[in-house]
Amino acid sequence: MTHSITIASGKGGVGKTCVAVNLAIMYARLGHRVCLFDADFGLANSHILMGKNATKTLRDSLVGGMPLAEVIERGPQGVQLLAGGSGLVDMMNIDDTARFQLIRNVDALKESTDILITDAPAGASESALSFVAASQRVLVVVVAEPTSFMDAYAMIKAAYAEHGLRHFSIAINMAHDSADARRNFEKFSAIAARFLDVELTYAGHVPLSAAMRRSVVQRKPLLATANNTPDKELLAFKDLAQAVLKAPLNTYEGIRFFADKA
Repeated sequence: MTHSITIASGKGGVGKTCVAVNLAIMYARLGHRVCLFDADFGLANSHILMGKNATKTLRDSLVGGMPLAEVIERGPQGVQLLAGGSGLVDMMNIDDTARFQLIRNVDALKESTDILITDAPAGASESALSFVAASQRVLVVVVAEPTSFMDAYAMIKAAYAEHGLRHFSIAINMAHDSADARRNFEKFSAIAARFLDVELTYAGHVPLSAAMRRSVVQRKPLLATANNTPDKELLAFKDLAQAVLKAPLNTYEGIRFFADKA
């Protein structure tokens, strides 16, 4: 069975893509074959954070008919990267048919992939929700700010109302420590529980880290070098990776990754 996980957020600027990239590398370090699907078409930056200059993007598959296996770039620790491309205006407004075709085309990677991680666009747009609904599990990245809480709540509400999704894992990014992260999760969970019939699972946190900030500036993922990762961040991502795979699965009758072949 290939696991599918979408990384989502209510708003931009909360470190969603940084979490997606490092989580993908962590799964690879744990022995899984990993593919990172950057679904923020036209505004994608997973390849930038990986230090890659993507020569092929998902546009080559969608417009040029190139098989997805030929679009793949190799990232740190052998992570397979499907780059969304930056500055591709025609990719920013693809329709439902094109999005669903890409989701189904990913089926071709099943035999070479244990875990598919999709980096969805921020927010509750139709495009973002289609990728959230397409995965078995959803990891929502939030930071301890009112706007992040509000927008993450809005995204979860939309996924529940429009697609019937009930299970969401929550990661607190830029947390001072585990106790701080847990307190903020409880605050956020209490808000959601008052108004929505959803189940939020605390998946863990990513520390507020100077090393993480440097890695973004340097275009080198923090977990890219096996022997050069600070223990705090390494343990945080390992705990996060394991917690997400233990989270409950969502059920959805629409277009899903590997739906007919799981």
